[in-house]
Amino acid sequence: MRTDSSWSTLPAREHLLAGAVDAADAPVLDVVVPVYNEEKDLETCVLRLHDHLVRTFPYAFRITVADNASTDRTPQVAARLAAILPRCRSYRLEEKGRGRALRTVWSQSDAPVLAYMDVDLSTDLNALLPLVAPLISGHSDLAIGSRLARSSRVVRGSKREFISRAYNLILRSSLAARFSDAQCGFKAIRRDVAQRLLPMVEDTGWFFDTEMLVLAERAGLRIHEVPVDWVDDPDSTVHIVRTATEDLKGVWRVGRALAVGALPLDRLARPFGDDPRDRGLSGVPGGLARQLVGFCVVGALSTLFYLALYSLFRLGAGPQIANGGALLVSAVANTAANRRLTFRVRGRSGAVRHQAQGLVVFAVGLALTSGSLAALGAASGSPSHGTELAVLIAANLAATVLRFLLLRAWVFPDRAPAAGRADDTHHELGNVR
Repeated sequence: MRTDSSWSTLPAREHLLAGAVDAADAPVLDVVVPVYNEEKDLETCVLRLHDHLVRTFPYAFRITVADNASTDRTPQVAARLAAILPRCRSYRLEEKGRGRALRTVWSQSDAPVLAYMDVDLSTDLNALLPLVAPLISGHSDLAIGSRLARSSRVVRGSKREFISRAYNLILRSSLAARFSDAQCGFKAIRRDVAQRLLPMVEDTGWFFDTEMLVLAERAGLRIHEVPVDWVDDPDSTVHIVRTATEDLKGVWRVGRALAVGALPLDRLARPFGDDPRDRGLSGVPGGLARQLVGFCVVGALSTLFYLALYSLFRLGAGPQIANGGALLVSAVANTAANRRLTFRVRGRSGAVRHQAQGLVVFAVGLALTSGSLAALGAASGSPSHGTELAVLIAANLAATVLRFLLLRAWVFPDRAPAAGRADDTHHELGNVR
């Protein structure tokens, strides 16, 4: 897994047909069909898919059969299809793993939109154009078919239905996933996103899809969901128990990596300003509105946390000690929350430096609040606990304004060179395309 942070952020999305493909016959879409020992169904699948795309898809396309080390006649069938169909090619891998096949083919494809579907064609092909259209238009980064949407029509046994819903419930509760169906074999991704995202995905098997979606969602990429009509394949060779075990191991691994900040999700971020709502803010520095909202939310929660700690520490210590301890603990939490939520800094790079600078900001707040308590004590001698809290709230409001200015200008400053690198990357991608 790559963890360096030398990449700039992704450029703003654009409509792919605006200069995305230079040659008239270059594919806009590359549909990958990963297979393992599918000599019986492969030809029927590819011919049906090819016919559907010729009749209904308005852009140039390619079908790639990705053979996962099959031991039957699958490689010969794939080669024959590539020979008779000009828009079909075959790719042979000597190791098994659906995730490995998708990563290998997608990484080498020249098409700006990459998709895959299972060889059994359980998903109705009429959903293919709605799946990839938001990626072609520049609206979304990834797209998935969902069998669990309200308008989906699904025919499958109760056992598979239960397993699918239970798995998605686990993802929602453990990884806070918001997409509805991680396992549907019907997905698409923009190539520029895949180039950044795939090196972070460790799994080479069935958990590949889930890991890719979780990382994309955590990075703030836009995932488009398409309700699908789906009919279960009774002859599926998927080993349910083994697959479920590997998936749960993957959930644990990804959850742990996210918890410790080991993934450089910042390289997947779109530039702030890609949202049309931001363009109406004239004269406001980029990101200020979002940062103010995030800082206020974090600040409100930090203040409640601080007051609760102060009240707790005050039971066994004087006001100055209680104030210092509560402010120190809440300051560390406040810096970590603002780092991730307000200023969108991810990964462990610079975390220690940011906390050290945050402690300097903490010292400023400590001076303001401690000075206020000292002034209150000198003025009234023995103030009530309620009066102490009121003075601390007023002092914290003043410190909050100064804290935001210091965080924005000193601890987490805007880095213009990084933006320049993003523009350069955007220009280079345009030249490649």
